[in-house]
Amino acid sequence: MHRKLATILVGDIVGSTLQMERDEEGSVRRFQNCLGAVAQTVNEHDGRVFSRAGDAVLAEFSSPVNALRAAMEARGALARVDASSPKDMRFGLHIADVMDVEGDLRGDGVNIAARIQSEAEPGAIDTSRLLVDQVRRNSPCIFDDLGERTFKGISEPIQIFRVRDEFASQRWQPGRESTAKTPDKRPHSIAVAPLAAAGSADETQKALAGGMTDDLILELSRVSRLFVVSSSASAAVAGMEPKAIGDRLGVRYVLSGSMRLLGDRIRLNLSLTETDAGQVVWSDRVQRPFDEFLDLMDEITAQVSATVTGRMLVADTEVARRKPTGSLTAYEYYLRGLDSYRRGGVTDDNIRESMEWFDKAVEADPNFARARAMWVCSASWLDDYDWDDGRKRLRSALEIDPDDPEANRVLGSILIWERRFDESRAFHERAMRNAPNDAYILGKSAGYYLCVGEIEKALELLDKAEALDPFVPVWLTEQRAAAYYLLGRYADAIALIKGLPYQTRDCRMYRAACHVALGDTETAREIVQIATGMTPDLTQSYMRKREVFQDSRVQDELIARLADAGLPE
Repeated sequence: MHRKLATILVGDIVGSTLQMERDEEGSVRRFQNCLGAVAQTVNEHDGRVFSRAGDAVLAEFSSPVNALRAAMEARGALARVDASSPKDMRFGLHIADVMDVEGDLRGDGVNIAARIQSEAEPGAIDTSRLLVDQVRRNSPCIFDDLGERTFKGISEPIQIFRVRDEFASQRWQPGRESTAKTPDKRPHSIAVAPLAAAGSADETQKALAGGMTDDLILELSRVSRLFVVSSSASAAVAGMEPKAIGDRLGVRYVLSGSMRLLGDRIRLNLSLTETDAGQVVWSDRVQRPFDEFLDLMDEITAQVSATVTGRMLVADTEVARRKPTGSLTAYEYYLRGLDSYRRGGVTDDNIRESMEWFDKAVEADPNFARARAMWVCSASWLDDYDWDDGRKRLRSALEIDPDDPEANRVLGSILIWERRFDESRAFHERAMRNAPNDAYILGKSAGYYLCVGEIEKALELLDKAEALDPFVPVWLTEQRAAAYYLLGRYADAIALIKGLPYQTRDCRMYRAACHVALGDTETAREIVQIATGMTPDLTQSYMRKREVFQDSRVQDELIARLADAGLPE
């Protein structure tokens, strides 16, 4: 017997016995078509069906993310089977060490997946906690925590999560890699490699190291003469040598090092490497009380800036520098909140946890503007989010720090929904002025220019954001696809969307509208069938609320095309 770790998917026809009693031959044909549609989806996501037992299908995946995507898209595929719907099957997912017996998988893990499936509701996708933990940073969907369940034949209770919905769009999901040629190394370019939490597996220290990395990137990005690659691009090359990072990202310098928290003191080891020769041009080892941390960050940023440019004054950084807090506890709370926020949207518990951390940060330091703004970012993921409260909190944050880039951007986004486009422009422009090299700020601000019809300006910002983040995240590609659609470049938009690792709800709708514009209504209808099969509450009304344009004719045309593709009112 060969043992291996695998993600198991079990799908089963709901009410098959009763259906067979009513129409035996017709039911068998329909069951075969349903199971065939599921099997095809499994294959498309690099899975393998290892058993088809009557009205059930069992499959394995080496990737839990692919298994989840297959289950999601299988529901859409069922919507295209005659006389069937997504509620005709239910799915269970679990990760386990299993035995491979001549191609057939056996063991406790397979039994658990089957038990999870057996108690799921019709049309539901239920998973174990183990799977959610594995996919939480790359999940295409939102989960609800159903609590612990006890299953027949399984000795220990298992915490179960249910897929609630697919994401409309994604922030953290990695997407395509840029097809653009790696740029020549710019003279004032730098990447900050993720700082290591030296000798520690403690979650607080890991969060602190991650937060310090983000802070260095943020502060360096405020220096207009520096080209600083994004945090997601830096994370993608974690573990690589500085010279290799320079070649991959097209940067002249790499800042790397480690951090350790020893009681109330922090120790930093930092090195700045010139990537052509792989030569260390500056290094420093510092140990200070944590309450001097912000002054230390000022010094590091100024030293790196001066070393990279050869002529940059310390004042350049001091002018741009915004001190978020002088409090040890407030900053630690903030970093833990960021860590939860980056798992945000996968479950509401992650969202509420991040909000609690940001609340604690503000309680410890009421002048911590960034924590106030991030609270609103987190809360906006919740279905019952109070936008009036969010506006008040953001205004409060901006009273404390009018130049905070994220607070300006988020408030600008809210104003778009309220169709206050001129006011929104001012906040987006201020966000970009104060973070001219932040890929996320630039890319999201491009969305404003799409809404007001300045498409070329939006593409200019997207180009710059992609240069800063060559490991292009899904949200950046979604923005570009929308720009292509608005320019009438329908084939380009379709090609871009089809290249994504997972097509979100927004992507599917733009792709369908592009096919209608090209006269291919049949393909558009198939896309809408799949999308509504996965998300039954997807309607024209939803799209009107989500896709806001200053020129109402643009929205009317988009909705009309989706109506032609079969999107219900």
